Amino acid sequence: MTGGFRLGHAGGDDWERLYATCLAQITPLPDGSNFGLIYVTDLIAGELPGILDRLRHETGIVAWVGSVGMGICATGVEYVDEPAIALLVGALPPGSFRLFALDGVKPPLDLTLPAPGGERLAAGLIHGDPGFGDVAEAVAALAGAARAYLVGGLGSARTAPWQVAGRVVESGISGVLFDDRVELVTGMTQGCQPIGPVRRITAGADNIIAEIDGRPALEIFKQDIGELLSRDLQKVGGLIFAGLPVPGTDKADYLVRNLLAIDQHEGWIAIAGAVAPGDPILFCRRDRGAASADLARMIEDVKRRAGGRAKAGVYFSCVGRGPGFFGDDGHEMASIQAKLGDVPLVGFFGNGEIACDRIYGYTGVLALFV
Repeated sequence: MTGGFRLGHAGGDDWERLYATCLAQITPLPDGSNFGLIYVTDLIAGELPGILDRLRHETGIVAWVGSVGMGICATGVEYVDEPAIALLVGALPPGSFRLFALDGVKPPLDLTLPAPGGERLAAGLIHGDPGFGDVAEAVAALAGAARAYLVGGLGSARTAPWQVAGRVVESGISGVLFDDRVELVTGMTQGCQPIGPVRRITAGADNIIAEIDGRPALEIFKQDIGELLSRDLQKVGGLIFAGLPVPGTDKADYLVRNLLAIDQHEGWIAIAGAVAPGDPILFCRRDRGAASADLARMIEDVKRRAGGRAKAGVYFSCVGRGPGFFGDDGHEMASIQAKLGDVPLVGFFGNGEIACDRIYGYTGVLALFV
C-alpha cells in the first residue's frame, strides 16, 4: 500500500471551532488523499450532515466513512461525554476501495461484490446501527458475500447512532471494502475472563438455558462463580457474563453475552443470546487487571505482525470499557501509543465490536494499515 495519513482531533464546547481545529491539523493533505475516517461524539451527532458536507467541499475527499459514539478516540487520547471530532485522512491506491451502505436491508443479502479494482477483496471497515434488528445477521451475510475479514463497531448514542459512508446513513450497516492492495493487521482483546471450564448446554431454547452438563443450569452457574457470589446473586449483574465459544476457532474466542434473568425456583438462566442443546458455554467475569494485561498482549501481537510498517490505525472499543472500566482516562489509547508510538489512529466506543463476521461485546478491536 502506498501513501501517507494525517490525523486531526479536538474536544470542546463549540463544534465549529472543533471542526476548524481538526481541519487545520489535517491540512495540507497528504499527496493523493482520497479517503477519510470521521468519528464524532453523540453530543454533536445532529451536526454530522453539515460537518460531512463541509469536509467534502473543503478537502475534496468524497469517500468518508465513520460513526457516532458516546466516546471517540485518537492517538493517545479518549474523548468521553464531551463534544469531539476525530479525523484521519490518507492516500490509498486508486480504485482499491469501495464504499457501501445497506440501509435497513434485511438478510439474506443478495449481493454481488466485485473487488473495487478487480483484485480479490481482502478486508473491510464497517459500522452498524445497534437498533437494527438483523444487524448481526447482516454482518455475517456481508462477510460471506464479500469473502473479506471485517472489523468495526456498532454506533452508540443517546439519540442518533448514525454512520457515514460517503453520506449519513441512519440504519442498517455501512462502511468500506478494500481489495488486497490495502493490507490490514488486526487483533482483538477480551474484557471478560473465563472463571470456569467450557461446558455444554443440555437443555434450553431461544435465550433460556435450563440444563448444563445434565444438571440444572443455576447449579452449574453457582459452582463456577464460587460460594461468595452464590450467596447473593444480586451482585452478579454487570460482573458475571455468559461466554459463547466460537466453533472452529484455534484460540480462546468467545462472544460475551449479558445475563438477563435467573429463576432460582426452576433453576434456569436467561442470557442476551440464542442457545440450543449441544452448544458450548462458559461463564466469565469482568476483571480490570486481566483486561489490561490482555490489551497489552493484543497490542504487542499486532505490533509484531505489522513488523514496523504501520502507517495508521483504527480502534473499536466497547462503551463498557474506557474510563468507566479501566478507571484511568485514556488508558486504552495510552497503552496503544506506548507500544506503537505516534501512529495516527482514530476510533470510537460502540455498542458492539465487529471482528471477522461476528459482533462481540466488552472487547477492543485494533486494525492497522500497513
